[in-house]
Amino acid sequence: MTGNNFHVYINPQRDSEEGALRVHGITTEFLSDKPTFSQIAQTFIDYIQGSELIIHNAPFDVGFLDYELADLLKLPPIGNFCTVFDTLADAKKRHPAQRNNLDALCKRYNVDNAHRELHGALLDAQILADVFLAMTGGQFSLMNESENADKIMTASTQNIIRTLANRPPLPILHCTEDELNAHNERLASIKNCLWLEN
Repeated sequence: MTGNNFHVYINPQRDSEEGALRVHGITTEFLSDKPTFSQIAQTFIDYIQGSELIIHNAPFDVGFLDYELADLLKLPPIGNFCTVFDTLADAKKRHPAQRNNLDALCKRYNVDNAHRELHGALLDAQILADVFLAMTGGQFSLMNESENADKIMTASTQNIIRTLANRPPLPILHCTEDELNAHNERLASIKNCLWLEN
């Protein structure tokens, strides 16, 4: 993943219900000093502006977001700021009459989610990103440099690549002198090492 994440805990201004606690483990006490949605709404809008949101069961989440944006804050609904791709709807088309929740898709596409004991927004988003790339053939498209790559890519995958291309470049980390010496020693120990041939 890019590491460019938007992750904020929000005070819902109500108590965490017992059933919800079993799902996400986030207590009322923990959220008590966190900002409300209205306090972070503009930052969130700036982050998603012009992008495509990949959401599993999108109508559920978009319903809450639109309630906060349009009903409470009198702002336009989320569709005015970005597009939304529903992986659940797409999975149902690809795999009719099968289980298509996130755990089932992880199993189907060999995405490791063993570290997912509780539901958390950032962890679930990272898992969904892996599922989405596997489900849409994005892994192949991202690695394919042939002239036919654009024909193979889905529109959604192309949007992801365009988004990543517009992000700041990753920092270049240079090795230390000790690391460089250890690297050269290792290369020298390899018989017929191609990297040492000029």
